[in-house]
Amino acid sequence: MNWEQLLSLKRFGDTNKRLRKEQDETRLGFEVDYDRIIFSSEFRGLQDKTQVVPLSKTDFVHTRLTHSLEVSVVGRSLGRRVGQLLLKKHPQLENVHGYKMNDFGAIVAAAALAHDIGNPPFGHSGEKAIGSYFSEGSGAAFKSYLTEKEYQDLCDFEGNANGFKILTESREGREGGLRLSYATLGAFTKYPKESLPKKPTNHIVDKKYGFFQSEKRMFESIASELGLTKRSDEYLSYHRHPLAFLVEAADDICYTIIDFEDGINLGLIDEDYALEYLINLVRGSIKTENYHALKTTEDRVSYLRALAIGRLIDEAATLFMTHEEDILAGKFETALLDVSQYKAQIKDIINISIKNVYRSKEVINKEIAGYKILNQLLESFGKMAQHYFEDKMSNYDNLLLSILPETVKLGNESLYKNLLAVCLYISKLSDTNAMLLHKKLQGQIL
Repeated sequence: MNWEQLLSLKRFGDTNKRLRKEQDETRLGFEVDYDRIIFSSEFRGLQDKTQVVPLSKTDFVHTRLTHSLEVSVVGRSLGRRVGQLLLKKHPQLENVHGYKMNDFGAIVAAAALAHDIGNPPFGHSGEKAIGSYFSEGSGAAFKSYLTEKEYQDLCDFEGNANGFKILTESREGREGGLRLSYATLGAFTKYPKESLPKKPTNHIVDKKYGFFQSEKRMFESIASELGLTKRSDEYLSYHRHPLAFLVEAADDICYTIIDFEDGINLGLIDEDYALEYLINLVRGSIKTENYHALKTTEDRVSYLRALAIGRLIDEAATLFMTHEEDILAGKFETALLDVSQYKAQIKDIINISIKNVYRSKEVINKEIAGYKILNQLLESFGKMAQHYFEDKMSNYDNLLLSILPETVKLGNESLYKNLLAVCLYISKLSDTNAMLLHKKLQGQIL
């Protein structure tokens, strides 16, 4: 892989090559990506979606929206840091092609901003709830209508693949989805493979999958333009766009540190115990007089959080440049922070978060409710999607169809596309709207 191709400004529908040196410096092509994402309805919907604690009424607990904004900020800093170093190593990128340090930051910031845009209501349990409906629930009856890979798309419903669909799916008046640059779409796709075979190796790319069968050809076109190298001739899988490692690192930094911070502020993690873990991560950077002048838990945690994020940004940038040649050659097979010198400290923090936050009774109880809600929505709309495909719509089916947005298009040619359209609709619902729709289907007049 080479940077000249990887930094492609091409967008869906372009016939002429876009050149960086021809860009308007007041609003660069990659910065347009950020703007299009932040003004999209799908991004706005993240304001009422769970990050860790579902349906929290506490102001300082993060939603998917605030988490995404913070990951984007970290990603921008990380991208600029790496961009500065890459331009020194590869001066032709600036001297010949006109790329600037900020271009790298803009790509990573935009991809990071969108990284959770495909996640359904109720956090990661929402993905599991949708998948279990098709693999273990009554949705398993659809298996005989689908190809093996189409069925796997649904059984392992993946927020990353759903996000790629949201960003790229054409609809009337919106060809090519948000029409983001291919560089941003490449950086967004952390798992550039299809759903089967499932986890064939321990390579980071094989951890999950990054696109549905419905977007397979679209991703092939993007990968070809970017010059991503194929990993297999037996199934569709590519090596990552190098900047995807930075998007992943920004996300890892934020959920490691900020989910931990939420746990402390919610009282789920003891302050003295928690501060010790953060201090272990930033030892040597703390200005003792500044730290002891802080009187509240929130301020002390905030101070240590800022130091921890800064340290991990420096670490991720150093690791990226150390392994840059292997990354371009497709020989780097793990997440950046998995080879960090702070791996042990990061692991300790994550383990405490798993025990005290992710598995707290408050979280588990609301995840159980989320499973029930999503199962009911899928049961009703999934059957309607099948009846539409078979041209056997009942009066109740027509009522359900009437409440769907105009953007949800069902047809008679593919049950897979109908089911995916239903999953896409449900995935875009906020936590609150999913609950309200569930109550409506139960016959409760709102």
